[in-house]
Amino acid sequence: MVLRTSYSFEFFPPKDVEGEERLWAAIEGLKSIAPDFVSVTYGAGGSTRDRSIRIAQEITKRTGISTVAHLTCVGSTRDELIAILHSYKEAGITSILALRGDPTGGPSAPWTPTPGGFNHADELVQLADEFGGFTIGVAAFPDGHPASNGDFDKDVDVLIRKEELGATFATTQFFFEVKQYTQLVEALATRGSRLVIIPGILPVTNVKLLHRMAELGGTPIPRHIADAFAKVENDPHAVRALGVEIATSLCRDLLAAGAPGLHFYTMNSSTATQEIYRKLNDAQ
Repeated sequence: MVLRTSYSFEFFPPKDVEGEERLWAAIEGLKSIAPDFVSVTYGAGGSTRDRSIRIAQEITKRTGISTVAHLTCVGSTRDELIAILHSYKEAGITSILALRGDPTGGPSAPWTPTPGGFNHADELVQLADEFGGFTIGVAAFPDGHPASNGDFDKDVDVLIRKEELGATFATTQFFFEVKQYTQLVEALATRGSRLVIIPGILPVTNVKLLHRMAELGGTPIPRHIADAFAKVENDPHAVRALGVEIATSLCRDLLAAGAPGLHFYTMNSSTATQEIYRKLNDAQ
């Protein structure tokens, strides 16, 4: 999917009119970067299904930017998933991110499949591939999937299996140490994989949100980063500046290590990501 250094951004469907206005303001702010694609999350159990489809469709219509729509196993039967794929296709969406999705209690909670649905994301990849007409992406976890209990080889096996079933790219969970990313990429390459692994970057602007997202996704926060944020957590401007500094440094190191691009978790805001982009390009 990515043949050159790429920039891409993830958004989530807003819950109200004000949230939608903030979303469109963020997209407008990032449009000048000419992103290779934007990703629109898909709520568990169909909670944001209609909004996800509508927002993804409108982004492409308004901006011409390619949209990757999320699709999860949670709360949907096989027939419902086929209906969603039809909806995406009718909306002009040609790329999806196939995910198992999180249990109600979070990523580390026990998993209970929906009756008549799927148990793992590889089944969803296979369904989308058989349906046809989609470029299929999946998720990768440099720090390990919460359900793999630290079994790195298992994570690699899962990605290889998804590639065999039709996936061509992956975006990673956010992380903070380049070595975790390079270890995963090198392990896949050793197995003969051609899966494009795009690192996910979280520009931290809120310390409480950082810790909540890290807990949900099972992402460890290195001690020196946690300590740095703890010193400034009561100063929003200092938190934002530190978050931009850490993310910019990580991006530079990732690109130097050969990362094909950068995927930003924007949290429906554009300013921090714009600043990181400027810093990266000013240094060139």
